[in-house]
Amino acid sequence: MRRTIDFQIKQNAPLTANVYEMKLAGDTRYISAPGQFVNVALDGLFLRRPISVCDVEDGALTLVYKVVGKGTDAMSKLAIGDRLNILTGLGNGYDLSISGDSPLLIGGGVGVPPLYLLAKMLIEQGKKVDVILGFNTAAEAFYEKEFSALGANVTVTTVDGSLGIKGFVTDAAKGSHSHYYACGPLPMLKAVAKLDMSGSVSLEERMGCGFGACMGCSIQTKFGVKRVCKEGPVFDAAEVIW
Repeated sequence: MRRTIDFQIKQNAPLTANVYEMKLAGDTRYISAPGQFVNVALDGLFLRRPISVCDVEDGALTLVYKVVGKGTDAMSKLAIGDRLNILTGLGNGYDLSISGDSPLLIGGGVGVPPLYLLAKMLIEQGKKVDVILGFNTAAEAFYEKEFSALGANVTVTTVDGSLGIKGFVTDAAKGSHSHYYACGPLPMLKAVAKLDMSGSVSLEERMGCGFGACMGCSIQTKFGVKRVCKEGPVFDAAEVIW
C-alpha cells in the first residue's frame, strides 16, 4: 500500500565524493520489505526521484543515493530540518522466505544500499549471510563496516584492486550458498545471473510515475512485459530476458 508522507531530514552527509546518506523522520509503516523504494518530490522538478530504501525502523528512514543529475544534486543540498514529501510503500521487495540458510548478497556501487536492510533482516532470522560489495575504486567504497557490524561476512572487490579483491563481484562469488540476492548495474546483474544457484535481482529503469501507471519502466521477461516499479524492482533472475 502506497502513501504520501512528509518526512523531516535529520542527517544528509556524504559517504564518498558523490554518494550521500540521508536520515529522515516520519511515518514508515507502509514500507514492508527490503528492496522496496520511495519516490521523492523535489521543488522545481516535475517528476519524483525513485530512491531505494537502505534501512527503516519505526519512524526512521535511511536513504543512500548517488548524485547523478538535477534531482539527486538538489537532494544533496538539503539541510537538517528541511522537509520532503515522499511516496512510500512502492514496489515488491526481496522475498526472505526463499533465502535458505546461507544466502549471498551481491551489491555493486549504488546497488549496495537496499541490501543493508535485507542483510539485517536475514541475520535476525539466524541466517549465515555473506555479502560482496563491488566498486570501481577504494574511493567509491562505502558501507563495508556497516554490513560487518550487522554480523555479515563481507568481501569487497574493486576493479582497480585498490581495496579488497581486484576484479568484479563474480570473482569473489566462491563457496556454497543457498540463494543470492543482487542489486547493481545491468552488466553486473547479467554476469551474476550466470551463477550456478537460484537468485533474485533488483533492476533499475527510468521511472515516470513509480506505481505502474505510465509503463515507462517496462522490461521483457519470460512471462511477458512487466513493470519494474510495480511487479519489481525485484525479479527472479531466471525470468528476466537479459
